[in-house]
Amino acid sequence: MEFTELADYALPAGTMTEWIPSVGPHASTPALAGWHPDERPTSYVHEAHLRSSLASPRRGRESWLGAAFEIDGPLDKPAFRRAVLAWIDRHEPMRSHASIDEESGELSRVTTTPGAIDLWQVEQEQCEQSSEVFEHLQYLFDEYTSPLAWPAYAFVTLEPLPRAVADQDEGRITVFFAADHSIIDGLSTVLVAHEISALYAEAKDCIPAQLFEAGSYLDFGVSERRIHAELEHTHEAVVTWQRFLDEGQGLLPSFPLDIGEPSGSHTAQSGLSAWILDTERADSFSVACRKTGNSLFSGLLAALAIAGAELSGNTQFRTITPVHTRDQPQWVSSLGWFVGLCPLSFDIAHAESFGAVLAQATEQVTATKPVARVPLDRVFRALGTTAKPRFVVSFMDVRFAPMADHWADWNARALRSKQYDHDVYIWINRTPRGVNISARYPNTETATSNVHQYIGAVRRIIDEVADTGSAILPNWTGWARTTDVASTGPLATDQ
Repeated sequence: MEFTELADYALPAGTMTEWIPSVGPHASTPALAGWHPDERPTSYVHEAHLRSSLASPRRGRESWLGAAFEIDGPLDKPAFRRAVLAWIDRHEPMRSHASIDEESGELSRVTTTPGAIDLWQVEQEQCEQSSEVFEHLQYLFDEYTSPLAWPAYAFVTLEPLPRAVADQDEGRITVFFAADHSIIDGLSTVLVAHEISALYAEAKDCIPAQLFEAGSYLDFGVSERRIHAELEHTHEAVVTWQRFLDEGQGLLPSFPLDIGEPSGSHTAQSGLSAWILDTERADSFSVACRKTGNSLFSGLLAALAIAGAELSGNTQFRTITPVHTRDQPQWVSSLGWFVGLCPLSFDIAHAESFGAVLAQATEQVTATKPVARVPLDRVFRALGTTAKPRFVVSFMDVRFAPMADHWADWNARALRSKQYDHDVYIWINRTPRGVNISARYPNTETATSNVHQYIGAVRRIIDEVADTGSAILPNWTGWARTTDVASTGPLATDQ
């Protein structure tokens, strides 16, 4: 599934309906409204997000993730209402709100029971231009998904104008969803299209949804706090992150190329998205990597490292990569922020083949992946640092997500909000359609030029491997080298 901003999703003109969750809005007390005190703590990353949102002038605005997808029209609104309410009952984080008292700094939570939620159904006036649809959606999601208020999520349905379809009854309805990052992660957005579509079919046509049972992210937070309550400085995660920070003089890694100076103005980042491999070529690239016992992910890291060395002359590749923490069966279908971070650092100066770079990538991932199980905010609290990620590379293989083969038919897309930071994030997703790479970066001439140049180099290297099983390494030691990936013999297997 492609991962972009809302501005990159083709929107028809039409009529929007907002579906906003509500719990007893006219009640005088939280208890009468259906809210009940809940002693369960947040996850570490949720708490850190709440505290940073409180301290930020933007107060949690524009920190959302979401999804867009299509369903068959015409829209059966009573059935859609039942589907969304069933989905909310299914996922406890959608019925819970955590907050921090700004004076005392104390964290608290309230939760309501299944069946307590209602939906405000807000019918908007017809939009004659797609730009009107975009502006309304952007405003709604930016303003109404703050982690500091409930609900931190919303649905919108868009019915196209009659003139936009040959037969109004056959018109496709677009469903939009957005939620603050504190209650969903990238995999969560991938699950939404399938679950809402299945629940809508159940409500409308009595077709059983047959969804897997989903555990509660609130229970995950309890487990995480219990496991990591005590964290000594000798703990492997603390030692690894301290070494990683020392390597960067106390800073987390930055993008390999210049991205210009931070802008004093409040300018949103730019972005790009490209399909770099179709299904067949993705298989070819994967086979080339696995001939030496390595994974496609290690191959992507190797290409990133080579591109950085080729363009910058710096053979030390350093980045941070997210790792999911859904380590129990009950979390597989859950919504929440199930993500840890893994530090990666390896020097390819003496690598004589693509296979050798692959081996280094695999070795580093294997060595550092376990530390991602320990929440970074907990580690940094132990280290007394507030260093921020500046260059992050994410990879997800979502080919086997429920109904993934239908994403193209559904025009499904994962969405992210605008960002304003001086950093570079790269997301690489392997889907049934192939491999997509997307990125966000500062809206400067320097960053735009260098990020595009970097992605172009990565793409060329991946193409070489997909086509021939080999890649020409940069001339950083005075001679260019090309070696078949399989010629270096068996290497360590990526986990």
